[in-house]
Amino acid sequence: MKELALRLKKGDELKEVIQNLNIETGVILSSVGSLSYADIRLAKALDHLELKEDLELISLNGTISLNDMHLHICVSDQKGRCYGGHLKKAIVNTTVELVIGVLEEYTSCRREDQTTGYKEIEFVRK
Repeated sequence: MKELALRLKKGDELKEVIQNLNIETGVILSSVGSLSYADIRLAKALDHLELKEDLELISLNGTISLNDMHLHICVSDQKGRCYGGHLKKAIVNTTVELVIGVLEEYTSCRREDQTTGYKEIEFVRK
């Protein structure tokens, strides 16, 4: 595994920066920082929550591929309340420090899963 460590700056869109890295297969190893905006899809994919305020990035987890990402986020507001779910969009406030593991021995793709009814990410050793 190869690691990438980067610092995002004010105004950067988190998912856009990650997608522009052109990682074939990767995982989020660490993330910390602050956001000024987060759009989070909630459980069951029925609703989403838009937060337009100063937020702490508590956690970002997930997988990355050339054409897709599956990222979950947890943020906290100024009162310490936490919100989490599937990341749709996030804008960096002051900074985000991000460490990504690049899985050089794997490739990934989405395939229909009969048990879930969704196209799920599959990892295949090269």
